[in-house]
Amino acid sequence: MGSAEKSFHWTVLVGLGLVLGILVCLVVLLKHPAQTPRASTALPVIGPVAGFTLTNQAAQPVSLDDLKGRVWVADIIFTRCAGPCPEMTRKMKDLQDALPATSQARLVTLTTDADFDTPEILARYAGRYAADGRRWSFLTGDKVVVANLAIDSLKLTAVAKPPGERTDPNDLFVHSTIFVVVDKQGRLRGAFESVGEHIRWPEARQDILDAVRQLEEEP
Repeated sequence: MGSAEKSFHWTVLVGLGLVLGILVCLVVLLKHPAQTPRASTALPVIGPVAGFTLTNQAAQPVSLDDLKGRVWVADIIFTRCAGPCPEMTRKMKDLQDALPATSQARLVTLTTDADFDTPEILARYAGRYAADGRRWSFLTGDKVVVANLAIDSLKLTAVAKPPGERTDPNDLFVHSTIFVVVDKQGRLRGAFESVGEHIRWPEARQDILDAVRQLEEEP
């Protein structure tokens, strides 16, 4: 066998060896895919939530102290809302159902319409959405206390619309459509938009669930 022929055979063998090695690597990767850890960024401390006492849909008092030691997610709506409130409440219900059974997180919905939204009305509203009263509180009470909690502490917008700007009799308020997350120490830690054409709810819901899990793991 000449030197050229030997060189050709050697090249073929090396090539076959490389192909075989690549195939083995592919089989190993398919059986044991690489695990890429999900990036986790610590949520900033936006600010403390000031003390409050309001009344829930069962006509029971709920205070900041009652929520201390638990992570909670909050929003603001009103039961006569002709705008985004029903969608927000459906999404909060979806969040309620998605929380793990082992989670101690709570959900809090404030009303902008405290004069109308009594505990009895909030109870009926909560019932329409199958809200679990053990986890989800609908809060009403003194309008100043509600405003201080919503605007000053939770950074939620809630403004009464002037009569001349209302599109119908129930178009009473302009308010935030975000869900905010509070940690076990009673500190605001995150805000997540819940409605809008650009919002992909499954992804937004997962972001909220991830934030809740992260905060529950904190001391």
